[in-house]
Amino acid sequence: MYRFHDRKVDTNFFMQLQDLTTVLSGNPNVAFEFSFGSFIDIIDEKVTASRMWDTAKEEYKEAGQKSDVFLRTIGSLRYSNVTVMKNYLDNISESSLPKFSSQLFALLEDIRLEEQIKKERPGTRKVFDIRRQYLKHKFENELNSHVTRGLALDELFCLIYLLIQADNPDPSFPRVNEAQLNQLDNLKPLLYSVFEAKTTSDIARISEQIVFRLDEIYKDTIYEYFIFPIGHLEEMKKDTLFDELTRTDELKNDDKEEVDDDKNEYIDERFSSWHRENQNSDRKQTFLQFELDVGTKTNMMGGGARETEDADQAMGTIQGASGQSKNKDFSELESLEKQESTQGKNGEYEFGEENKDAVNLVKEAELPTSDDVMAYKEYVMDIEPYKRKLANTIKKTIEHKKNAPRRDLIIGRLSKKLLPVVLDETPRVFYKKNQESKEFDAAFTLLVDCSASMQGKMEETKRGIVLFHEVLKQFKIPHSIIGFWEDAMEVKENYQPNYFHVIHSYNDSFHQNNGAKIMQLEPQEDNRDGFSIRVITKELEARHEKNKFLLVFSDGEPAASGYDQNGIVDTHLAVSEARKKGMEVIGMFLSDGEIDEAEDLTMKNIYGKERIMVPSVSELPEHFAPLLKKLLLKTI
Repeated sequence: MYRFHDRKVDTNFFMQLQDLTTVLSGNPNVAFEFSFGSFIDIIDEKVTASRMWDTAKEEYKEAGQKSDVFLRTIGSLRYSNVTVMKNYLDNISESSLPKFSSQLFALLEDIRLEEQIKKERPGTRKVFDIRRQYLKHKFENELNSHVTRGLALDELFCLIYLLIQADNPDPSFPRVNEAQLNQLDNLKPLLYSVFEAKTTSDIARISEQIVFRLDEIYKDTIYEYFIFPIGHLEEMKKDTLFDELTRTDELKNDDKEEVDDDKNEYIDERFSSWHRENQNSDRKQTFLQFELDVGTKTNMMGGGARETEDADQAMGTIQGASGQSKNKDFSELESLEKQESTQGKNGEYEFGEENKDAVNLVKEAELPTSDDVMAYKEYVMDIEPYKRKLANTIKKTIEHKKNAPRRDLIIGRLSKKLLPVVLDETPRVFYKKNQESKEFDAAFTLLVDCSASMQGKMEETKRGIVLFHEVLKQFKIPHSIIGFWEDAMEVKENYQPNYFHVIHSYNDSFHQNNGAKIMQLEPQEDNRDGFSIRVITKELEARHEKNKFLLVFSDGEPAASGYDQNGIVDTHLAVSEARKKGMEVIGMFLSDGEIDEAEDLTMKNIYGKERIMVPSVSELPEHFAPLLKKLLLKTI
């Protein structure tokens, strides 16, 4: 869970909303976001849910945010008339109530769309019922507040909503003065006609009449509960957003080819090559279909692309993937179809769309100084009890595995238990002892958060890092230790430098005198966790070991340039991607006191169950040793 303007967002639910947005809009490029209000913008390719729901209880918040997505991706996208909306804004442009007129239209149009959506998708009824319960309660409270403060038009807006959504035809409002009640009575015929509205034009007509009746009586509203539901409205040319997404613009030049029919040798005749032996059952795609915006109109027939055949897909695959390969070895070439499928949601961005401007900069560790060596020796002495206990446990397990006989074999030494000879058709009555096997088949990477918030924690963190290095070095397990941070001072437009301080690489992790380089880890600037995890995942993926482990030391949520709102969601995705590639990813949270619920939820939403919460950095070795033991025993 992460915070935006000090509000919490459940990352798992965020991903559900993103999936809803993708499926219902029919466009994989449309992103979901939280914003001041709920709207859809096909230019910026996003759908938003209102931040209004953040303070609601969990049940109301989830229903509210889902209903916002339904209203925008089903309703506004397909059933709102863009041309009518533009005309409405033009007509009320001279009104002195711009905020009121905008959110009045948004409210009434959403009520119309809600009925359309529930009719089309009955499964959404429960969500909309919960939405209505919450908004009724909210507007009742707001009404009392506006009455007390004397905000007349805000008060009337609340009355409008409560009248439309009332459970009986004549609701009472005891705290409202008589003048406001009379005004509401005058508006009732118009407001009740909302339930008969079939189109956006009907809603626009009702809204205009209400606005112009109130224009010279009230001052504009102070508060804004709803915003106009469509972004970049002025750039739309079609009647609906759905048509806008699928529109084909006319050719820029309007000249036509002149053809002399007397001299034309073109013969309009169709030859059918269909045969049931080559019937193509999959005709969902077209082959080589182009849309031109520059060219000359001709009289050639052909209203569209020809339908596909099996050979088309084969030819498309060959052409799409052809190219010169290394050493003229074409075995590694992937088809165009396969390449597209590996792009996933991030499209062309290798390390995620949130990190499209992030740059990977490697900083090699320097030779340790004499002070580093002395400090390292002190840390080694401190963690020696943990190391010794851990090493003994691992050694005993290895020894037991070596000495334990392998039973039920087809060949080997004859066992004393010969009953299977009588009972089994293929008896296994042999065993072998002292079978030599590779002890470990694993590679580890320890990724260390070097953000500024690690100030005061880094020295104690180094004890855990030293334990990690010393244990793995003793058992000859290849490992790397890397600090990561983003340099906030160097960030520019389209450039976000992210440093990876390589303390140990897989190649030098066994060297005897390199441990002191751990002392060079220091707090720096920001942390872009999702990017860093993806970069290291790529390196770890290239290792040949069967078991691959990525451990992340962190003291909180990601924070970097342009990374505040979606940082934890992006990190959650990076962790999920690594696990899908067969790696184990464990997050270790380093606190400097009691761990609160928000911190635990943050780590849970990133790493799930695979997280270790360390309440005090000084206790890191105590928490880290059991984790190392568990992971190492898995690999034996």
